[in-house]
Amino acid sequence: MLFVPDRRERESMGGASDRELIDRARGGDTDAFGLLVRRHQRRIYRLAAHMLRNASEAEDVTQDVFVRAFQALDRFDGRSEPFTWLYRIAVNLSLNQIRSKKTRGRTTGGDDPRMLSVLAETKAGMSSDPAEDSENRQIAEALYSGVDKLSESLRTTLILVCVDGLSHEDAAQVLGCPEGTVAWRVHEARRKLKAHMSDSGFGGETE
Repeated sequence: MLFVPDRRERESMGGASDRELIDRARGGDTDAFGLLVRRHQRRIYRLAAHMLRNASEAEDVTQDVFVRAFQALDRFDGRSEPFTWLYRIAVNLSLNQIRSKKTRGRTTGGDDPRMLSVLAETKAGMSSDPAEDSENRQIAEALYSGVDKLSESLRTTLILVCVDGLSHEDAAQVLGCPEGTVAWRVHEARRKLKAHMSDSGFGGETE
């Protein structure tokens, strides 16, 4: 992607923290920023893919996240960790994309990166139990359908905490809300998903 250093440069900076890489990048070291990109681009893409439900749009947002971050290095105040700063940019860009393209009502399709991931995992394990693989695909389809029906705030919080594994504290920093609000949103999203899965015939499965 952007600003990717070569192997020797990555090794020389491999032990640097994200904050140290930010400081070096501020001083004009684009290789340091390249390493920051390498560390976080996959997770940023996954976040965007779950929010946008479209692989090409997620790639565009991921690219834009690091362009925006590079342009805003001087405005990073250090009050949060660099990765939560990057996540905040990714969430805002993804939400802007959703609102501008009115994608919220779109159903899960063949180009949905979430389902492509499920299909890839299923294909890898097909030799074990095809019936179980088929059921897992059906569960995933029902679950993503339920996630897509959640409100914007519930869905975004659920993705950050339950899909990407952020703590309530980190998710609160990304979303700019209290930890208690994050906890309530996760609880409410799970409650709604459990009801949706039950209605879909899967006994309230939400994992």
